[in-house]
Amino acid sequence: MLKEFKEFVARGNVMDMAVGIIIGAAFGKIVTSFVGDILMPPLGLLLGKVDFSNLFISLSGQHFESLKAAKEAGAATLNYGIFINTILDFVIVAFVIFLLIKQLNRLKRAEVPAPPATKDCPYCCTAIPVAAKKCGHCTSDLG
Repeated sequence: MLKEFKEFVARGNVMDMAVGIIIGAAFGKIVTSFVGDILMPPLGLLLGKVDFSNLFISLSGQHFESLKAAKEAGAATLNYGIFINTILDFVIVAFVIFLLIKQLNRLKRAEVPAPPATKDCPYCCTAIPVAAKKCGHCTSDLG
């Protein structure tokens, strides 16, 4: 069983998947920072000095100045501002992945298959080199 597990882990697909997950996690952190630290502050300023990460509804009925204050008081809250940030994170990551896959697909389509190296003799149907003038098998003149 240990041998089978080693073979499974050593296969290329598993290693590729592991690398993809690690890079994806790091990319997710970059996008989260981009949304929270670069994109949302100017957007909040344009919308009237709104800090999206601080938008919440207190379910206890009490008023709190910030989400941090509500959490410190132990109040139950609906954190819809953090949810908006998370949705923006997802949209940005999904769009970047879409662009990446689109480019990879375009590169795959650009690959032109190599011309065939052989052709079939019209008389004996044996495979012969494309440049052959005579069939090496039946000696027919191919013109």
